[in-house]
Amino acid sequence: MSQRRIQILVLCEDRQQEVFARHFLKIRGFNGTIRFLPCSDGSQSAEQYVRLCYPKEVKAYRSKASYLSIGLVVVIDADKKTVDERLKQLDDVLIEDSQQIRQPDEAIAIFVPKRNIETWIHYLRGQAVDEETEYPKFPKNESACKPSIENLVNQCYQGLDEDAPPSLQAACKELQRILPLLE
Repeated sequence: MSQRRIQILVLCEDRQQEVFARHFLKIRGFNGTIRFLPCSDGSQSAEQYVRLCYPKEVKAYRSKASYLSIGLVVVIDADKKTVDERLKQLDDVLIEDSQQIRQPDEAIAIFVPKRNIETWIHYLRGQAVDEETEYPKFPKNESACKPSIENLVNQCYQGLDEDAPPSLQAACKELQRILPLLE
């Protein structure tokens, strides 16, 4: 199947996550269709938006996955929760919507930066980080993360350094769920 027919939907909290995901997929060589569903500024809590949209997008993915090459990428900050707590919240909203939790063979990848995506960006820029500190955002300069993402693409395949944030290490493992779509 031609890669032009492959579609990925990215459900994310904000423009920074959108730029991060778009650039990562492009650097990785994906040239199919990418659609983004970021939360509108000020409309509601961004993580709440992702949680509320997740069941609908999983249902849409499942209705098409048997006959289309599609994937769903979810980017949601852990904020003050753990990565596992945030993943459980997403499982719970599926159960509440009378759906099965995400299955191992589904091309649904969930990336949960702890505390937020800026933690990963600052780490990839060579700064020492921890996952409790809230690092500065890049307002109106979201593309400043692009050189950092190029480093991540290489590191995800060669292996992250031991000092990489645990949530970023988990994200590199999560990438395996959508790799068949990228190759």
